Amino acid sequence: MEKRVAYLCLGSNLGDRAGTMARAVGLIARTGLKIIARSSLYETPPWGPVPQGPYLNMVVAVETELSARELLNMLLGVEHAFGRDRTREVRFGPRTIDIDILLFGDETIAEPDLEIPHPRMMERAFALIPLNEIAPDLSVGGVPVRVALDGLDRTGIVKIEPSPAEGEG
Repeated sequence: MEKRVAYLCLGSNLGDRAGTMARAVGLIARTGLKIIARSSLYETPPWGPVPQGPYLNMVVAVETELSARELLNMLLGVEHAFGRDRTREVRFGPRTIDIDILLFGDETIAEPDLEIPHPRMMERAFALIPLNEIAPDLSVGGVPVRVALDGLDRTGIVKIEPSPAEGEG
């Protein structure tokens, strides 16, 4: 099976956010995915209409032989291990952990529950800032991530040093 690089965006705004992120990265690594890069953690304002606390976000690059669907199912299992139930939550509401597939190799997928590249990633600084940190030359749809990032509001986004997730996995 062909190995592909996938970029995953992780976010948490409930409980021990930094601890949850570190444990989630560790669990992802223990599933057999090879983590080849990880960004720093960033504290970011919440996205969407629901009042809630700030998030911690990061991006990890993983190497996998899984299909995009298999990867999604595995990541849903990781979210479930942290108590997330997507069927019972408010859209754009608070969550213990959120793991989105931003990119999966150079694939484009348009299914009801799986869209790659992530359909809103190029408008979200909380995803592009950490992605740019680990893959500054990456382009999405012919647009370099660093160029897309130039047009986004970075207000309230703070890099956390050092990343508590470093060394996990």
